[in-house]
Amino acid sequence: MKKLSVLAIGASLSGGAIAAPAGGDAARTLVIHAGAVVTIPGEEPLGPTTVVVRGGRISEILPGHVERPDARSIDLGNRTLLPGLIDTHVHFSFSPETKLWSAAINTAEDVALFAFSNAKKTLEAGFTTVRDVGSDGYSIHALRDAVNDGTVIGPRIFLSGTSLSIVGGHGDMSGLNRKTTEALYPYDYTGACTGAVECALRVREAAKYGADLIKITATGGIMSQQARGLGQHLSDDELTSIVTTAHGLGLKVAAHAHGGAGIAASVRAGVDSIEHGTWLDEETAKLMAARGTWLVPTLGLLDGRKTSDASPAVQAKMAEARRVAGRNIRLAVRHKVKFAFGTDAGVSPHGQNARQFRLMVEQGPMTPMAALRSATVDAATLLGQSDNLGTIEVGKYADMIAVAGDPYRDITLLEHASTVIKDGQVIRHEVRAP
Repeated sequence: MKKLSVLAIGASLSGGAIAAPAGGDAARTLVIHAGAVVTIPGEEPLGPTTVVVRGGRISEILPGHVERPDARSIDLGNRTLLPGLIDTHVHFSFSPETKLWSAAINTAEDVALFAFSNAKKTLEAGFTTVRDVGSDGYSIHALRDAVNDGTVIGPRIFLSGTSLSIVGGHGDMSGLNRKTTEALYPYDYTGACTGAVECALRVREAAKYGADLIKITATGGIMSQQARGLGQHLSDDELTSIVTTAHGLGLKVAAHAHGGAGIAASVRAGVDSIEHGTWLDEETAKLMAARGTWLVPTLGLLDGRKTSDASPAVQAKMAEARRVAGRNIRLAVRHKVKFAFGTDAGVSPHGQNARQFRLMVEQGPMTPMAALRSATVDAATLLGQSDNLGTIEVGKYADMIAVAGDPYRDITLLEHASTVIKDGQVIRHEVRAP
């Protein structure tokens, strides 16, 4: 029995001028005609081009307008075709509207459906791949697997599962009374750990239950309820144990880190990426560049949750983070630190991920070309997926979007993807004059 999803049905009703053949090999072939194609972000685009997709992968890239009468076709007119976008820092199980007490109300089934809804918004916005770096329970695992086996259509998901943290730290639920906390978040359900041995165990458990990477909260967090600052949480020994164990299992480590000491300690321990990096300093930026550590400079707080909705402790931390926003990007650009695009969607609204491009260009400043590259070529490299993602090249997954103009000149065009294709499936296709 052929499986359908809300997204699949939505794509079929999206009003695109898509000619669909009856079946056979041609039914799995898609021909896309574009006015321009950015095959490798950072390089000059091609002119009028035809891209042929077979079996979910790009099979041919041909100059001009080449017809294949027996295949489905999309004519993008003068629009520009780009690789599908990648957001390396999302949280599908919550949103800016999620409340502290939501876990007392929602079932695992509620969370799964909510995560699917957020994934749908993200895919339709042109983000064909994401890295989910901290969602409650195992609902996100089920969503990832359902996408991979074709049960539902959604973005490609690489996930960490629950973040590893110290007891009572960012990532370990706090702000509720003890009885409620223990009922909703039993210790073996969280990622809390104490000491090198227990932290190594948590890594192995995450790997056992299907994590694609390990996420740690190396410092305090802005959205944590307590006013305990943003300093280093996990000790040097715990950090080293986590990284050594994860790398031994073939898993990368993403470190949530705001305060300078925690950023530096994480880099010295060998984490693969620093998430947020709000108070990155000059010395640590140099160290990151020397070690090849990635920065995922989430700017979601600039474009997300209202401070009036947060507790006084959270409001104070948010205000301070907003005050220094962009400084980390400027330091990283100066010292040639590697970047990958990540929004912290969940803190900021899902489906509005592309708004961060403008913030990166304005706050960095980064060039539009560099910002686009961070969400394609560079993000794919961080994920270890350069052979499959990040560019429009023969043999890669047919993940592509189209916009009405040149994103190298106007990065805000990425906020309005008119066509979204993932694995050769047309998710949305708006037909109107570019």
